[in-house]
Amino acid sequence: MNIKKHIRAYLIVCSLFVVMRPTVGLAQQTSDASNTSAQPAPAQRDGQHDFDFEYGTWKIHLKKLLHPLTGSTTWVEFDGTSVTRKVWGGRAQLEEFETDSPVGGRIEGLTLRLYNPQTRQWSLYWATSKSGTLGAPTIGEFKDGRGEFYDTEPSGPNGRSILVRYIWSKTDTDTPHFEQSFSDDGGKTWEVNWITDQTRTNDEVENAPAPASSEAMKSQSQQAARDGQHDFDFEIGTWKSHGSRLLHPLTGSTTWADFDGISIVSKVWNGRANLVELEADGPVAGHVENLSLRLYAPQSHQWSLYYASSKGATASVPTVGEFKNGRGEFFDAEPLNGRNVLVRNVWSEITSSSCHFEQAFSDDGGKTWEVNWVTTDKRVKDDSDKTH
Repeated sequence: MNIKKHIRAYLIVCSLFVVMRPTVGLAQQTSDASNTSAQPAPAQRDGQHDFDFEYGTWKIHLKKLLHPLTGSTTWVEFDGTSVTRKVWGGRAQLEEFETDSPVGGRIEGLTLRLYNPQTRQWSLYWATSKSGTLGAPTIGEFKDGRGEFYDTEPSGPNGRSILVRYIWSKTDTDTPHFEQSFSDDGGKTWEVNWITDQTRTNDEVENAPAPASSEAMKSQSQQAARDGQHDFDFEIGTWKSHGSRLLHPLTGSTTWADFDGISIVSKVWNGRANLVELEADGPVAGHVENLSLRLYAPQSHQWSLYYASSKGATASVPTVGEFKNGRGEFFDAEPLNGRNVLVRNVWSEITSSSCHFEQAFSDDGGKTWEVNWVTTDKRVKDDSDKTH
């Protein structure tokens, strides 16, 4: 259970454009693999199923230190529920979490856990329905049944940067234990500030229900007031995608390659976020498995789209934007061939059974755009009520 204070996301949800999009991240992964030493290395354990113990539905009891690193000894206790489901057939996972804290009110959170087969480490990303963005990953691994994960965050007094440590233990039981600790002396000492004890209530992975969201209990008038939170509802379900990709963007190239694939889009937080799983066989990238996690920020009324592949297993910087008059536009800046370019993703021609997606790059600050990815999706199965 991941409790955190605080994929190139332009998902192609409606499309598979992410499947073969050129990225520095993917290029680096290829380079790293090709530069692996030829010397025989000691056998390393495959940790991609280390979090399998989390699958299913849980009751959780939490303890929180109210003022970490201040000498405080005041704790509060409360209860909640969590549901963890498979992604990529179990080589990643998504946990949905809900609780009512006596000091923080209702908390709806999620954790996206991604396993990197090259480094044999997990990256754990946390988000809440209030923020609508993923935090920086906490990274680590399991050894002898104990998982340790670390990152740095500005969570200390007065916004000071500190070390953060997560520990999972008792993972071979139906009552796993989690602790979060902070250190402001470089890891010499650690103060525990969050403790979670889980009790399994359902071990059915595929059919585990999502936590019952308070959002689902609101009236229709309250639902309507949530501007933009359901803009991607049209995508829930299964889609057959046909696309074309410009092989060498911003080079004057006119060589395109076609591809076909399948994407499955499922609800998160009862529809106020969603997860896209994509699988395709492309002429350049070969067999590809990708995901995109879309999060809505209720304050800015914008979506952040995060992308990840099963090969790299790290979440990208988000592509951010919104829908207006049935057209969705999302932007970010990314490196391409050593230069920073603007990226634009556009969804249009949206109907109940089809949608159109285009990706474009600009190297002149948005004055002109070159389309390099075009996808048309056709619905093959309606799973509009699917929440997992």
